[in-house]
Amino acid sequence: MAVEIERKFLVVGDAWRDAPAVFYSQGYLNRDKARTVRVRIAGEEAFLTIKGISEGARRAEFEYPIPLWDARELLALCEQPLIEKYRRKILHEGFVWEVDEFVGENAGLVVAEIELPAEDTEFALPDWVGQEVTEDARYFNSSLSKSPFSAWAADAH
Repeated sequence: MAVEIERKFLVVGDAWRDAPAVFYSQGYLNRDKARTVRVRIAGEEAFLTIKGISEGARRAEFEYPIPLWDARELLALCEQPLIEKYRRKILHEGFVWEVDEFVGENAGLVVAEIELPAEDTEFALPDWVGQEVTEDARYFNSSLSKSPFSAWAADAH
């Protein structure tokens, strides 16, 4: 089984902004807690991804490239709103960090993710990494498509 081990953090400051960005558009055909089925367009590439239930930082993940045209058609079938973001990949002390700057209904949210080979892998935090939110389901992309950051950020004020 393919397994993803990923930790997620809020981002602080602007030091990460120098890296080149790729626009992502993604939607969910299924957002069930036990499984999600995602369609993603990343630049000029497209993917269908199935993820299992999260257990801490670990979950099953299966990802397959699909034709760009099919992805555009599938996004029209997805639950709304779509997730739109700019992703930057930043190498820091041997690990690739993916920094997502959300736009649209999730504008104002910036998170960084790191994929690890094992849950107990040690890694150094870049200066622009803040609070860990790995186990906070509000920050899952599938949750952000149902309850956008703009809605729950407004509720906090």
